[in-house]
Amino acid sequence: MAFQVSPGVNVSEIDLTTIIPAVSTSTGAIAGHFRWGPVNKRVLVDSEDTLVKNFYEPNSNTASDFYTAANFLSYGNSLYVVRVIKANTSSTDAGSARNATTNASNTKITIIRSDDEYADKFSDGISNVGPFVAKYPGEIGNSLRISLCPTANAFESTISGLAAFTNNSTTMTFTTATSVDTKVVAGDILLVGPDKQQIKVASVSGNTVTLQSKYVGNTGTQATTTRRWEYYNFVPNAPGTSTSVAQNGGSNDEIHVVVVDEDGRFSGTANTILEIFPNLSKASGASDDLGNNIYLKQYINNNSRYVWWTSTVAGYTNGGANHTRAVNFGAGTQGVGSYSFTQGKDGSSPRAVDYINGYNLFKAAESVDVSIVLGGAADATRATHLINNIAEYRKDCIVVLSPRQADVVNNSGYSGAEVDDIVAFRDSLPSSSYAVLDSGWKYQYDKYNDVYRYVPANGDTAGTMVRTDLERDPWFSPAGYNRGQIKNVIRMAFNPNKTERDQLYKKGINPIVTFPGEGTVLFGDKTLLAKPSAFDRINVRRLFIVLEKAIATAAKYTLFEFNDAFTRAQFKALVEPFLRDVQGRRGITDFRVVCDDSNNTPEVIDRNEFIGDIYIKPARSINFIQLNFVAVRTGVDFSEVVGKF
Repeated sequence: MAFQVSPGVNVSEIDLTTIIPAVSTSTGAIAGHFRWGPVNKRVLVDSEDTLVKNFYEPNSNTASDFYTAANFLSYGNSLYVVRVIKANTSSTDAGSARNATTNASNTKITIIRSDDEYADKFSDGISNVGPFVAKYPGEIGNSLRISLCPTANAFESTISGLAAFTNNSTTMTFTTATSVDTKVVAGDILLVGPDKQQIKVASVSGNTVTLQSKYVGNTGTQATTTRRWEYYNFVPNAPGTSTSVAQNGGSNDEIHVVVVDEDGRFSGTANTILEIFPNLSKASGASDDLGNNIYLKQYINNNSRYVWWTSTVAGYTNGGANHTRAVNFGAGTQGVGSYSFTQGKDGSSPRAVDYINGYNLFKAAESVDVSIVLGGAADATRATHLINNIAEYRKDCIVVLSPRQADVVNNSGYSGAEVDDIVAFRDSLPSSSYAVLDSGWKYQYDKYNDVYRYVPANGDTAGTMVRTDLERDPWFSPAGYNRGQIKNVIRMAFNPNKTERDQLYKKGINPIVTFPGEGTVLFGDKTLLAKPSAFDRINVRRLFIVLEKAIATAAKYTLFEFNDAFTRAQFKALVEPFLRDVQGRRGITDFRVVCDDSNNTPEVIDRNEFIGDIYIKPARSINFIQLNFVAVRTGVDFSEVVGKF
């Protein structure tokens, strides 16, 4: 405590309540090919519904990655997802993914992967793509349309000139000096007939208007016709002047914005309203009565889930001018703006480098806490990278892999070719206790497309680990009839028999087997460590991950303390109760913690180091059961024969 140089009372508070914290053991990670959502950015999802909301439904190109993630989420509720795409900026690369834009004649490949990339590179605008761009690359961005109502006149106006309407007809003809197609756009609402029927406009050509539905009423004419913006009924009022602009002498800056699912790809129903943003402002820096920024550009970028701003709308007088300017933001030609999005593309399948760049977002343990990395449909290149550069680098997670699809799905080779091909794939991978390889792909129902698909089983293999965490502890084996049941299986592409299982297991490959009446089961708990060791078992590797992660998290609070007997005793008092708890929960059979002057020698102390040696005897799972039935004569005493055979 501080020395006092004058009389007084000094109060110090010392915290000696540090404990070993619980650590996450069930959070998964995957980089995959999806149809929508941010690219090269980690997104935490908790269910299949959330996966669909963020990354959209699968198709034949994305199903293996989508269902690997979805299958994992059927066992747990924590998965980091990174979307990857094939993305080159060359205008000649037809295989590149691209964002949909509001300029149908745009030939420039526009790729904006995420909010961060938009903020870094494109927040000042993009030329030649129209005023808005779909928020993420993907073909389904073409389903979007955005409608703008920039003035009170665009909100509602009167068309002068005789208009003829006919019962049971979808056509109205106007007699006016100015062509109606300069005053009415598709989607507008016209009030037709003496009872003012509200009918939407399908199209306009000159002075002829085609309605979306028939007018039903008496044939006649009207001298004036009221037209309204198509979303007139969904906002509280016509655009006017925001408070902050009015205070500075400006006027008519407000604008209504509606984002629509024109083709129904997002919502399932065409022309469904996705977002409504009323009373925004065309003035930079404008704010509402609560001080919230309502400038169109900032507000759309911060709040829309579907679009980004890219340029000021043509014809919007003073659009983007500072709100302190005393100008009329509603002057000039400012009718309703309706922009359909086009030219969005999914791109061809991502390359190995695209997947690797996505998985590299999980490389730093300090940045993201994950415990299981899903390989999806990884080939040898991707799988080797995951083992060597993610799991072995972090040393606090396990990579879960499946064989290549061709190894097990419709393998037309000789009998037993599946085993040889799976073993060949395994032999192409490094030895590691941080990797697990199962034997299969499963056949399951794709409810989004009403088809059946083959999907790599590693999402389920990882899921059995999550189930084990939830039902028991990470140091229990995830295999077998109790915790190794695989969900949502129609059949396995390859169902190994006993002889085939023996061949696979010798190579560290965990068979997934369907037993009649028993279901489909993960029937092995080996890691890919080639040398004989306790770490060639999943439960032992995961036990040490938990111990190392938890104790290391607590030990960091010993940094910069003195390396003396008090600190060392405090460290032992921290670790030993935690290990006793793990021992009581059957994770270890015995342990010892050494942290004293025997390993913290004067030389160690002088190097500013601190050493704690923790010795662990891990519990082992049962892989082999031998039952000996011994028949004895009636007169034999069991004590004479027990233990003799």
